[in-house]
Amino acid sequence: MTVNLNQLSNAVRFLAVDAVQKANSGHPGMPMGMADVATVLFKYHLRFNPKNPNWINRDRFILSAGHGSMLLYSLLHLTGYASVSMEDIKNFRQLNSICAGHPEYKKGTGIETTTGPLGQGLGNAVGMAIAEEIYRKKFGSSFINNKTYVIASDGDLMEGISHEAMSLAGHLKLKNLIVLFDNNKISIDGSTSLSVSDNYKKRFESYGWNFLDINGHNEKQISKAISKASKSNKPTLISCKTIIGFGSPNKSGKASSHGSPLGDEEIALVRKKLKWNYKPFEIPQEILDAWKEIGRKGEELEKKWHEVIDKKNSKMKNDLNKNFLNFDLEDLKILIEKEKTKYFDTKPSLATRQCSMAAIESISAMLPNLIGGSADLSGSNNTKTNNSKIINSKNFDGNYIHYGVREHGMSAIMNGLALYGGLIPYGGTFLIFSDYCKPSIRLSALMGLRVIYIFSHDSIGLGEDGPTHQPIEQLAGLRAIPNLNVFRPADINETLECWDIALRSDKTPSIIALSRQKVPYINQKNSKENRCEKGAYVVNITSHESNVTIIASGTEVELALKVQEKLKESNVHSKVVSMPCIELFDKQPEDFRNDIIEQNSLIVTIEAGSIMSWQKFIKNKGLNLGIDKFGESAPYKEVYNHFGLSEEKIVDFIQKKLRE
Repeated sequence: MTVNLNQLSNAVRFLAVDAVQKANSGHPGMPMGMADVATVLFKYHLRFNPKNPNWINRDRFILSAGHGSMLLYSLLHLTGYASVSMEDIKNFRQLNSICAGHPEYKKGTGIETTTGPLGQGLGNAVGMAIAEEIYRKKFGSSFINNKTYVIASDGDLMEGISHEAMSLAGHLKLKNLIVLFDNNKISIDGSTSLSVSDNYKKRFESYGWNFLDINGHNEKQISKAISKASKSNKPTLISCKTIIGFGSPNKSGKASSHGSPLGDEEIALVRKKLKWNYKPFEIPQEILDAWKEIGRKGEELEKKWHEVIDKKNSKMKNDLNKNFLNFDLEDLKILIEKEKTKYFDTKPSLATRQCSMAAIESISAMLPNLIGGSADLSGSNNTKTNNSKIINSKNFDGNYIHYGVREHGMSAIMNGLALYGGLIPYGGTFLIFSDYCKPSIRLSALMGLRVIYIFSHDSIGLGEDGPTHQPIEQLAGLRAIPNLNVFRPADINETLECWDIALRSDKTPSIIALSRQKVPYINQKNSKENRCEKGAYVVNITSHESNVTIIASGTEVELALKVQEKLKESNVHSKVVSMPCIELFDKQPEDFRNDIIEQNSLIVTIEAGSIMSWQKFIKNKGLNLGIDKFGESAPYKEVYNHFGLSEEKIVDFIQKKLRE
């Protein structure tokens, strides 16, 4: 029996319909509408191997329209991925099922990224397409030549991040990026005409994209458009005119099929209309065999790829494995120790953004897979060094991306670079603009990606730019995100150590918050140990009988040391603790934490921002010194003094508290 496209597509449709119905929750309409497009893609065009989901040269398939997650799970199950069983599909949206409400990235499962927040998948896909270009330039087109396919919804294209990411993709001429737009003209509220009247053709052509318009239920049109896009010299958006809830007599083409189960009665009518005379979750053997055969083709494709590579250039393959796919960081420890010794001898006073640039320059010389960038603030973030080679549309043999004023897009793209495999992305902007990056940072943490965010101008210390640019609540907000390390180094020594930790944190993203103003060198010993690794350490103690513990981060460590000197003049002894990373400190054993922060002393915390992160340390009896109102425009020393963050005022606060 020859299995036709409709039968293959219907297998996808009914797995989605039945899973949503059983869960009594989900979005059946999109999988029903895009099943034909996805089936053509997987059958004729997508290069993948279910037996080895991590094959580096596989095509990437991104479901940016993550609400239609059952489309992805159905495809993975039918093509033979071991990660998605029928039992998982029957447990759609239930605890411990890989078939979560929206796709959640798990390496080696076929789920390439976590999507759901609309537009994020598009941004990730641009990052993956850039990564492919980098690899192809470095290792040759016979080695790396995969494509990135995205299914996107009208909601993806409404979100502002889509403009940022797709504009840059057009600028870079990412020809192996193909977006399949589910143009069903329906959103949750009803027809998209309620809120959108965009001319998509003009929009994407203005970005430098191809734009193709097809019937998303016509096999020949779908396949022809994908073939045409595959041969293009720029990215392509294929507008697939589809019917949401395809096959539903009463709900197709309507918002009622978007985000709710169809109901048993309607499902019975869909089965009748599409001539699917099978029970829920039942796939006829011949149709299942046809789908499995589609999956098996990838095994042969990867086998032939390995044969070509082994014959052509085994040295190149070794280089790929050693420096990218299976790189180690043993040499990093030696480098960091060497740099720390160098700076211990010179003890420079530098802004920590300058310290970070020095660290990047040294590290990038030994890590070819470190890919940097900035959202149009390279000179301010100090993310660009003498080792930075610019990536552009004519040459991807580089390690630095000019993202333009696109913070949100930059962050999602960095996630895509990390997801591709083997690359370590870092990107910079001002800490205040981390608000633009927040959704992508959250997804970095949720996916456990090694992505490094460089946020300079980290406090009121930036001075004259005023309250619009002075971060107050940003550090506290970032520290609230699970599985995210927020570093605020105090000098060159700590900056090197924080970079070291960030690069070694292969399942945790990092924020490195950096100052605009100069700070002195604070460390009194040249230690090989990475003291930032435990989140906090004692910088100086005036007496072991001290009755004050001053905890600070970043630029305020210098202030804490000056306060310590003043207190000593009054015969008040204290211990100064630098806490560059609260998250790492909180993970330490209780004995270590109690040794650093002695509860029988007066605890004082100092940070030029919200005190929210620090309240837990004082046990309601110490002092949290910070700022819980917006900043002021003035030279930074005047701003610090205005908010009571001067050594004289802090000494007065402490002495008054000791007299209570």
